[in-house]
Amino acid sequence: MSLGSERLTVQNPFLRYAQEAGWIYLACDEATRLRRGETGLVLHEVLVEKLQALNPGVVDGRRAEDLVGRLVRVRPSIEGNRVAWEFLKGLKTIFVPEERQERNVRLLDPSRVEANSFHATDELVYQSGERRIRLDLAFFVNGVPVLVVETKSAKRLDGMTRALEQIRRYHEDGSELMALAQLYALTHLVQFLYAATWRLSPKDLFNWRDELAADFETLVKTFIAPSRVLRLLTEFILFVRRDGELSKVVLRPHQMRAVERVLQRARDPEKHRALIWHTQGSGKAYTMITVARRLIQDPAFANPTVLMLVDRNELEQQLFTNLQAVGFAHAEIAESKAHLQELLRSDRRGLIVSTIQKFEGMPANICLRENVFMLVDEAHRSTGADLGNYLMGALPSATYIGFTGTPIDQTAHGKGTFQVFGVDDAPHGYLDRYSIRESIANGTTVPLHYALAPNELKVEREVLEREFLSLKGLEGVADVEDVNRVLDRAVTLKNMLMSPDRMARIAAFVADHFRNTIEPMGYKAFLVAVDREACCRYKVLLDHHLPPDYSAVVISGVANDPPELRAFHLSEEHERRIREDFRKPDECPKILIVTEKLLTGFDAPILYCIYLDKPMRDHVLLQAIARVNRPYEDEHGRRKPAGFVLDFVGIFDNLEKALAFDSQDIEGVVESLDVLKERFQALMQRGRETYLVITHGLTGDKAVEAVLEYSRDRDRRDEFYRYYRELQEINEILSPDEFLRPFLDDYRALSDMYAVLRSCFEARPISTVDFLRKTTQLVQKHTAGSLVSEPEVMYTLDAETLARLAHQETPETVKVFNLTKALRQIVEQQAAQLPYLISVGERAEAIVRAFEERQLTTQETLRQLIEGPIHEYEEAETKRKASDISPEDFTIYWLLEREGLPDSEVTARRLAEALQRLPHWRTSEQQEREVRRSMYRILLDAGVDDPAPIVEHLLDVLRRFRG
Repeated sequence: MSLGSERLTVQNPFLRYAQEAGWIYLACDEATRLRRGETGLVLHEVLVEKLQALNPGVVDGRRAEDLVGRLVRVRPSIEGNRVAWEFLKGLKTIFVPEERQERNVRLLDPSRVEANSFHATDELVYQSGERRIRLDLAFFVNGVPVLVVETKSAKRLDGMTRALEQIRRYHEDGSELMALAQLYALTHLVQFLYAATWRLSPKDLFNWRDELAADFETLVKTFIAPSRVLRLLTEFILFVRRDGELSKVVLRPHQMRAVERVLQRARDPEKHRALIWHTQGSGKAYTMITVARRLIQDPAFANPTVLMLVDRNELEQQLFTNLQAVGFAHAEIAESKAHLQELLRSDRRGLIVSTIQKFEGMPANICLRENVFMLVDEAHRSTGADLGNYLMGALPSATYIGFTGTPIDQTAHGKGTFQVFGVDDAPHGYLDRYSIRESIANGTTVPLHYALAPNELKVEREVLEREFLSLKGLEGVADVEDVNRVLDRAVTLKNMLMSPDRMARIAAFVADHFRNTIEPMGYKAFLVAVDREACCRYKVLLDHHLPPDYSAVVISGVANDPPELRAFHLSEEHERRIREDFRKPDECPKILIVTEKLLTGFDAPILYCIYLDKPMRDHVLLQAIARVNRPYEDEHGRRKPAGFVLDFVGIFDNLEKALAFDSQDIEGVVESLDVLKERFQALMQRGRETYLVITHGLTGDKAVEAVLEYSRDRDRRDEFYRYYRELQEINEILSPDEFLRPFLDDYRALSDMYAVLRSCFEARPISTVDFLRKTTQLVQKHTAGSLVSEPEVMYTLDAETLARLAHQETPETVKVFNLTKALRQIVEQQAAQLPYLISVGERAEAIVRAFEERQLTTQETLRQLIEGPIHEYEEAETKRKASDISPEDFTIYWLLEREGLPDSEVTARRLAEALQRLPHWRTSEQQEREVRRSMYRILLDAGVDDPAPIVEHLLDVLRRFRG
């Protein structure tokens, strides 16, 4: 058995583990029968039966059929997917004439797993018109397809990429089926990723992990367990509408874990406090919303009051201003302190959203019920001043759940947070934690790097220490307003920061750095100034170096501001437009100048760099720099490698003092660029010793041949790909930097090598998504003298072209890949009109695969290519051009000829006539069945003992014909 065989080592075990977990296996034919053919979406009989069983007295056979019709007719889009999810959630209704009212209909019963049916099948074929897809694995609950699984060989480094490409194709060619499916998973043993359907970017893929999961079997069984699938479908999916656009979210493993732990704590009569630390950027808001929804919907909590306390910036976000979009029909947003008091006094149930500040001055014992749950965002702030006392005094019997994106600090302030929220989980204080290091490892956030600005631009270290870093009152600072008050008193420090000469030099430095380092990467930046006045001054200074629309100031306006500040006040609408445009890659502004606003509660994944010119520390510093830790991927699939902070103050000179947290909690939070430089140097040394020696002393086609010969083994290629991608990411972050100059030629040579391998082995064009932006520019700029010499543009790809390539004076290895590439292009460009080419292409790929696996020598590969598929192509084209039959009819004749059938021309004519009599066989199941019967009879008459394989092959090839 081949170790990397997809079906034997991944797909079949997955199916076996699913059966052991409680799923019933349906053979492909049985699943097709229950779907009433390949165009069917649901297991019809199963769904009709379950609708009646789960809705006794409400749904009879006729109504069940009507509901099935409504479900399968949802729009083939994310909008339709939401409607399908609402069916699964039991939110859809049916009119019951006997009762003269609408009644909710259940498709699932999450509370009784045994009341549901769970079916799994493999190699499921779905036909939609002329479009056809084949799913590796499909999972049905009560007859509804809810989960699609794509498996790939464990040997393929790019297995997950290819699997995601397949899922994208399913959404395009099988959109009706994917409108019902809610989840998909990708796996190749080594990785197990899952995502919500209609979310098709790599950043939307989450790594499935379970505390118990030590091997593939446990991973599969914990994910596919029927009880978990039901919870995933009904409890951990959210649909969110922002700016009129609908998107879909499924929670990550750490979010699901936290939700379950919070609900468990809420049921505990002995414990009423909990603290959840999920690092910045890990989806805390969605966790809170899911907790709130579960508390309200669970009958065990007896129609509770859930208060969600968020900061002012979060409250402005659409997620909280449009809570109906995430399933809260009657949420209240407290408009004032008086409004909040009125809501609590009136015994308001359901969800109330407020800012923490509205609890100031709240009367004691305003609500004494026990089924009151307080979800407090940024919990490390809520204990400041008297807010903690007001919270506890107003709602003494409530359960308090704090959520924080930063860990508990080691100061007196941190001890206060622990006393309010963490006392029931001593000694560490957390009910659940998701650390910075875990978040980076899972790809939930990206790593952060920093660099110090040149010494002449930084403030004096002694002044920074005396007036800011050494102040005891600032330790554990959690609110930027507290930082602002200290800076207002730090006269010498602030004068240094706002020195006109220094600010002018920093503005020039920022403009140059942005133009040469950040903008070429396709990302955007914040300039964080010491106060509002400094923001306005920096805008004027930046406009001397950059186009005015490159930057914008976003500050809070005050009524009595002087004219120079009032000039930068923004209306709500104008600020909203600036925020939206900043998130878009091709729109200005590219730099936002801020001091307080947007440093919390603002997510813009395209934000890569913070130019820090404001002293900060502890929670405020962590929250600010976390603005750049969101993953991002551009339209070409290039991913943001990291976030970056350029420090003009000198805060990062002494990180231990600036971040008063347990070292284990902030391990890996931010690293100096010097660490990357050391890593780059080590990688380049490895490149010289391992890879560049391959082409030492060789040039041109001899160098290319050496690279191709060395890399024929897939393991070697994959190892080089991993090596080069890490090298390229570091280059993207560092470039341009004088440090890179000594490595430039060797880096270019390694990039050439990578381009050759991707182009030849992976059939990919050079300088596409494989290269990040700065490397793309480098490769395009220095094509002369490189290893890469793409064939000249071939205006005509035909048999003559192949013959010319076969007789070129090039090394045999290079010739193999040139011929293969040309054949692939011919098949890709012409197979839709000349379907017989599909068979030619398949033969060529099989030969090349054997060559790559060293089952064939180079000479034997070349011989087989020329005598096999290339000769077949030449011969077929000669006969086709001499005949007067259609390309489709010729394909039938040619495939029969290849099978060695006597009188293949006569038989082909009869088969073609059968197809012409049934012109809609590609879209009509009935006509396809009749075509099959006719083809079987004709082939049996022609003396074929077993016509089934020939019929299947013919129909498979002809389905791809586009005439």
